[in-house]
Amino acid sequence: MNRLGRLALGIAAFAACAAPRPGCAADPAKPAYPEGAATFQANCAVCHGPKGLGQPSLAPPLTNYPARYASIPQGRRQLAMTVLNGMFGGIDVDSKHYDFKMPEFTQLDDAALAAVLNFVVFGLANAAEQTKPLAPEEIAAERGHPADGAAVREHRAKVLAALGP
Repeated sequence: MNRLGRLALGIAAFAACAAPRPGCAADPAKPAYPEGAATFQANCAVCHGPKGLGQPSLAPPLTNYPARYASIPQGRRQLAMTVLNGMFGGIDVDSKHYDFKMPEFTQLDDAALAAVLNFVVFGLANAAEQTKPLAPEEIAAERGHPADGAAVREHRAKVLAALGP
């Protein structure tokens, strides 16, 4: 199946899960970052799924790595770089390969991007309590250094090496 076909399946899966029901929509309890949750559902869930579990060959899950990234400065930079610049090319997540093109979200302001990242880091990836929430200032600092999606992927490899197994 080509990428367009996988995207169509992803959109159909998202539409089927848009209405709250068991096993499909995110927990209806108020999330810690409600604005971020709303932004995630409007912009990210179509590819990553409403619970951030990803879709085979289309988009990786967001339930592990973001919490790890948020624990170190270069990882926090990676999170900002990814939402601002997008990312493309092959990556491996949880022993599965993804070759996708994530769009950039520069149209969203720094506060919205920080909120969505905090929803992902704390709400989906369950970061430790001592992890510091991302601030709009971190997004703003990275916004001043545009990069292409390939450079974002290369930076990711360095962050993973720094984090270790």
